[in-house]
Amino acid sequence: MNLQLLLTFAILCVSIVLFLSDRLRADLVALLTVIALGLTGILTSQEVFSGFSRSAVITILAIFILAEGLRRTGVTEQVGTLLLRVAGTRESWLVVVVMLAGAFLSLFMNNIAAASVLLPAVSGVGRKAGVNPARLLMPLAFATILGGMATLLTTTNIVVSTLLRDRGVAGYGLLDFAPLGLIIVAVGVTYMALVGRRLLPTQWPVDYLETARQAEEDLVGVYRLGERLFRIRVPVGSTLNGKSLAESALRERFNLTVVAIERNGQVTLSPPPDKTVLQGDVILFAGNLDELRQRDVEPFFEILPSRDWREQDLESEAIVVVETVLAPRSSLFGQTLRQAHFREKYGMTVLALWRGGHQRRTGLADLPLQFGDALLLQGPRERLQVLQTEPDLIVLGNGQEETRLIPDKGRLALIIMVATLALATVNSALVAEVMMGGALLMVLVKVLSMDQAYQAVEWKSIFLIAGMLPLGIAITKTGAAALLAQWLITLLGPAGPLALLAGLFILTTLLTQAMNGAAVAAIMAPIAIQTAQNLSIDPRSLAMGVALATSMAFITPLGHAVNILVMGPGGYSFRDYFRVGLPLTLLLFAVIILLLPLFWPLLLG
Repeated sequence: MNLQLLLTFAILCVSIVLFLSDRLRADLVALLTVIALGLTGILTSQEVFSGFSRSAVITILAIFILAEGLRRTGVTEQVGTLLLRVAGTRESWLVVVVMLAGAFLSLFMNNIAAASVLLPAVSGVGRKAGVNPARLLMPLAFATILGGMATLLTTTNIVVSTLLRDRGVAGYGLLDFAPLGLIIVAVGVTYMALVGRRLLPTQWPVDYLETARQAEEDLVGVYRLGERLFRIRVPVGSTLNGKSLAESALRERFNLTVVAIERNGQVTLSPPPDKTVLQGDVILFAGNLDELRQRDVEPFFEILPSRDWREQDLESEAIVVVETVLAPRSSLFGQTLRQAHFREKYGMTVLALWRGGHQRRTGLADLPLQFGDALLLQGPRERLQVLQTEPDLIVLGNGQEETRLIPDKGRLALIIMVATLALATVNSALVAEVMMGGALLMVLVKVLSMDQAYQAVEWKSIFLIAGMLPLGIAITKTGAAALLAQWLITLLGPAGPLALLAGLFILTTLLTQAMNGAAVAAIMAPIAIQTAQNLSIDPRSLAMGVALATSMAFITPLGHAVNILVMGPGGYSFRDYFRVGLPLTLLLFAVIILLLPLFWPLLLG
């Protein structure tokens, strides 16, 4: 081994460890990796930054903009709503229709975007049908992943296609994934409808189904908020008398959230910060009563007897209780509610939070928000429409109003998207140019503004891919791909091409459970291509196996961001993903190993 080869292996190993440890963001790891390859002289300056000019990056960037045009004009919501209207109330049929809707949208949208569009509709349909949302949201997430396996317009598929072209092999066309991919979608939907849904949680949380059917899904019961609701009376001589809620510093001093104030029989729900507290007022708090008793100094509060609470107790004609989830590219990630000035910005109070299958109802103000968090909010009903336009939050359930199609713009956006996909299909060598042309046309006809186009792009993905593509160059250039391919041939070669395909598929699938799929594709595709070229196997066949394996992110929520997106609203645990996802993974493995050689013969000639 020469020095550059050793350095490449060292950088590759460190990168994999950083990806798996999740100590640094994936896009930051990718950029650090490519800079390390440049500083060590493995790549030239032009090669280091070549990722930003690659057709793969341009294609993915254009997809984000095109999908945003459809979303902003209401086209995607209308498609999802129309499909869900035929679902009825039968759970198995609901699962099928939800999955078909998710798979359909993910054919031409980013998986996260497709799930985000359908998440509120699916949540609302489930509630109206009396079906636990936990029985629908994981199927939705899995469907968007499955749908992405049937089209070139998926990040990992685009990366693999680009790496093929780098080695002088023809890349994939827009429809090359469809024949096998549509079979995969059909198998996945059938499994989830007949078997997978039976392995999903039946309660969310305890007694969820009874609560949902008896109280039309009482959110206070779901979040078990009643356990943290209690009333106090402001006694004679209290130092709170005459102070506004903001001046009282109840949140800061006692870690309490004010839910309502009752005065002379009149109840003010979600009172504003400037609301004055008077002697004799009864205040409804959300917080820890035991903690309050330890900190309270008379004559602050007179604690009143407890009672049962329901969602309707916290709502009125003017005030609503609504559930939201953090959007995939939310600016709130990593911030606390206090740092984000959440109440001031959105006009809503956070009553509780759902994370990783557990409710959190106290200490929320200083808890850093994470991807997948669901928030229970209370505030003015008039704020709902504004809240639904906020890019940081997705409104779920009964707070979600039907999105209206903007007729002229909606038709324009749909025509542009269809025309773009048609042109990309017949001009497979110019996919990036055609897709970017379609994206720019969205701006020219004013479906989107330029600022909205910039906001639509998930820049984390762009920088991740731009950083990882040069790693593929380094793996090939230094002979690392050839060496790893030789090891693979020595180990599995005697068993034949099908064993090589299976080995590559299994290794890629395992890495995908904990690493970003684009990073896995950049590492594994050069090895697959080199292995194929050494053995006179069709590189496109083995590369296709790697591309499909990078989408097999079903066993853990870490495998794909869409799994984390539904984890909070669905109340799922890691165990749920393993129980449902492992059989699906094994089933699809068998399908792909059996059918891929039929569509893409392994041996050349």
